[in-house]
Formats: sequence, C-alpha cells, structure tokens
Amino acid sequence: MILTFGAIATTNDLLPDATDCTGQFMERHAPMAFASQGDTAEKQISLTEIGDGLYAFTAEGDPNSGVIIGDESVMIVEAQATPRLAQKVIDCVRSVTDKPISHVVLTHYHAVRVLGASAFNANQIIMSDAARGMVVERGQEDWGSEFQRFPRLFEGHESIPGLTWPTTTFSNSMTVYLGKRKVEIKQIGRAHTAGDSVIWVPDSQTMFTGDIVEYHSACYCGDGHFEDWGATLDAVKAYDPQSIAPGRGDALVGREMVDAALANTRDFVDSTYNAVKPIAAKGGSLKDAWDSVRDACDPKFKDYAIYEHCLPFNVARAYDEARGIVHPRIWTAERDLEMWEQLQG
Repeated sequence: MILTFGAIATTNDLLPDATDCTGQFMERHAPMAFASQGDTAEKQISLTEIGDGLYAFTAEGDPNSGVIIGDESVMIVEAQATPRLAQKVIDCVRSVTDKPISHVVLTHYHAVRVLGASAFNANQIIMSDAARGMVVERGQEDWGSEFQRFPRLFEGHESIPGLTWPTTTFSNSMTVYLGKRKVEIKQIGRAHTAGDSVIWVPDSQTMFTGDIVEYHSACYCGDGHFEDWGATLDAVKAYDPQSIAPGRGDALVGREMVDAALANTRDFVDSTYNAVKPIAAKGGSLKDAWDSVRDACDPKFKDYAIYEHCLPFNVARAYDEARGIVHPRIWTAERDLEMWEQLQG
C-alpha cells in the first residue's frame, strides 16, 4: 500500500536568455549555488507499507522516516529536521493508526534527522552511545552547517527547542518490545557516520537502515568511513532483509530491490573513494580529487537526488581518509564555504 500526500512545486534557476555582442544566441545560467541553497522544490510525500504494520515515509530524495506499529504503541525511526516537518510524519502515522507514539529511534546525529524529535512527545528517544557522543562533540556545529547547506529542509526552524538529546542510549544493541512485537536496535559497523544504528524487525524480516543504504539518491559521505562501509553493507545483507526503509529514496520491497540498492550503494561509495585514493597517494590537491571523482561518478550518478549537494563533502572526506585522517573533521558553516572556495578554483 502506498499513500501519497502533498504536491510538488518547481523552481527555475535560469537567468533570462540573452544574445552576445556578435548577435549569437546564448543561454545564461546562474552560478551554481552552494550545496542545496537553490533547492526550493517541495517534494511529494509517500507512506509505503513495507511489512505488516511497517511503513516508510519517503519524499523523493528528501530524508526518510520509518514507522513501526506494535500491539500497544508506535516507534518512529528518524525525526526530521524540525517539529513542523515531523508533524508531516505524524499526520501520515495518523492515517494508518491511532496508537500512541512511544519511541523515537535516531540512527545517527545529523541535524536533518534529529532536531524534530520534540514533536512526537515520545517517552523514549534512543541513540547509540557513539551517536550521542557525536552530538556532544559536533552537534551544534552540524546544525549550523546543515542549515546553511539546505535551508528548505529546516522549514519551521524557529520551533526547534535546541539540540536533541536521547533519553536512552546503548553500546552495541538493545531490544524494545512494542507489546509482543520485538524490535532490535543494533550497531553493525561504521558507514555514514561512526554512530550508525539499524533497526531490525524480525517478525517481518524488515530493516530500517538510515543512511547506510540509499536508493537512487547520492550517499552523503562527509562524515563517513569509506573503508568500513562495504563491510557494513555486508552485515546488512547477512540479515537477508525482505524489505528495507533506506535513508533516502523509495522504499525497498522484495529481495530484488533490496539487493539492487545494496549493490548500488556499494558502487557509489567505492567509486568515490577509489577515484580519490591515487590522487591523495601522489600528493594531488583537493581540486584534483574533485576532478577525478567527477570523471568517475558523473556518468553513473549525476541524475541521483542530492548528487551535487553531496559531492564536495564526499570528496573532502574521501581525501582526508585516503591521507590517514580516520576521525572525520568537524564541518562548520565556515569550513563548508572554505572548502567550496577551494573547489571553485
């Protein structure tokens, strides 16, 4: 079952057509906006049933959320960036159940995933210990950075009460029972961040992966671990999931679609890192790495959602990791623009 909500608005970033001094027609494009500052198009929301009482809230490449309906209450996976956007998830939940929302699980610390948590009024907000540590280390900086990069995703930002802190954390895994329904929350490896969690619902062989897995959407690797990501995808596959709610992109229903998304995510990550490693090894510049990644990835992925948004951050992180910087450096609004300036040269 797929329920759709909302409408799509469009934007046009072309400047007026003009002729040059010889009278020849030319089309004049605006300079490329940084990250997604120029993305103002609203996305159509869908709520897709991926298992019995399990749903993926998707929005054409915008951040996804998950819904797990138990006997007595509901668990939400990912909280969106603001309480106003979280309300859109709540409205979808109320279209399929009136059970109370008791738990919110946050697969990692990124602002677009966590800052809307207050809207759900859940008794428990759950993160891994590692993810909470990253809120301490870089949560405020990440908020400022992400808000600058993608202002549309922070609709109603004035309603954010502050950083989102978990009420409950775990070191490797924990189990929650929603009545009789068993939900396992686990860390199975580093990938999108060092604190990534997955949520496994064994009675339906369904997994909510956060941004470890994407579908026809670019992976954001700016805080990632390229050398670990493939093994983490192998760990996802070892569960033999029948359905997956990915971090972005359509819900994945059936083994064929799941396997295609796992393979595609692996290809995206490997193609990025493998293009950067030889550049870093010979002492090339960040701009050299950028050019190499564009050559390798544009032919395969340039039409993916948020591809241009992710690319500079992915290249910068791959360049760091290839030079031995294991712990991702903290992104700030200032560092973002400094990096962008380097790449424009």
